[in-house]
Amino acid sequence: MFLVVGKTEAQIDKQATKETKALYQYLAKTAKKNILFGHQHATEYGHGWAGDADRSDVKSVTGSHPAVIGVDFSGLSGRTKEQIAETAEALRQNVVATYQRGGITTVAWHFPNPASGGGFYWKDSISVASIDLIKPNGSHHEKYKEILRTIANFAHSVKGKDGTLAPMIFRPYHEFDGDWFWWGKSHCSREDFIAVWQFTVSYLRDTLGVHNFIYAFSPDCKFTSEQEFLARFPGNEWVDMVGMDNYADFGRDGHYNLALGIKKLKIVSDYAKKANKLAAFTETGLESIPNTTWWTETLLKALKSEKMNLAYVLVWRNDKTSPTHYYAPFPEQVSVPDFLKFYNDPYTLFEKDLKNVYHRKASIQEFTNKQK
Repeated sequence: MFLVVGKTEAQIDKQATKETKALYQYLAKTAKKNILFGHQHATEYGHGWAGDADRSDVKSVTGSHPAVIGVDFSGLSGRTKEQIAETAEALRQNVVATYQRGGITTVAWHFPNPASGGGFYWKDSISVASIDLIKPNGSHHEKYKEILRTIANFAHSVKGKDGTLAPMIFRPYHEFDGDWFWWGKSHCSREDFIAVWQFTVSYLRDTLGVHNFIYAFSPDCKFTSEQEFLARFPGNEWVDMVGMDNYADFGRDGHYNLALGIKKLKIVSDYAKKANKLAAFTETGLESIPNTTWWTETLLKALKSEKMNLAYVLVWRNDKTSPTHYYAPFPEQVSVPDFLKFYNDPYTLFEKDLKNVYHRKASIQEFTNKQK
């Protein structure tokens, strides 16, 4: 028997902080009428710049930061203690700044392989299949616990001026249905993947006392049915949000299959409604954005179809040095006019539209009446 959609009982952490519960409710309510726009690494760096205070390429174009800022825990393991500490402090400042502005943070985890070289990608000549090794009783389980303690310490450090902890949407082991990461489908069994997911949540939440995470499950787009989508699902009691990463159907390498992309999004949204979970389009985008109407004719059209309840959509990062690796516009980029239409559409919300995200009694009118 499923609970009524929108009730906080759906959260898997019954001891979640007041602000984290409020964010969960806010996202659930917002998804019924609007969608938040997100951008990975938006305020850390952008096209041709890095480290500037209160800057993002999206803000340079629209006057507002994205509503959702993506960061990454990739630098919190596999390096020296000094490097990890330096990375954690920079990341802490970023997350706290977003929280103080009233924005929302989502965390990806490009997790360096804890048992071999090769980084987070799978490299045939180097990488070791490590999910089996980091699960309980595995040879690298204690090392994994040490890494999770570093993440917990970070989660306990992101305090705002009032002393409250910034909530974060934590999205570990993403795109697990592909083979490009060491935790990918061909590199571990379903049972081991689920065991590691469940241990990760339990250890952070129940042992280390992390209560400011919302846990997000997001495969890539290699499914066309609910059964395939849930093939490695760890269970409703271990997931707060379901999502999907999908570049393939939205223009990558010139390939568009909008109908299929919408079908997959609807599978995600329908499951969330049925299981009383949040849903999101956790990653997408078109590299270099050569399509001058991509924002309204591809992305917005898909998001508005089928009466889906999606809390946010996030596009990937803008590299600071590459002339072509970017997914959000910057001043004078060819898709700027269309992006401004996307920004001004009443359906989309950016950071300046957000009110009282972390207060549970926020009225729904506060985020449906946009002031742009």
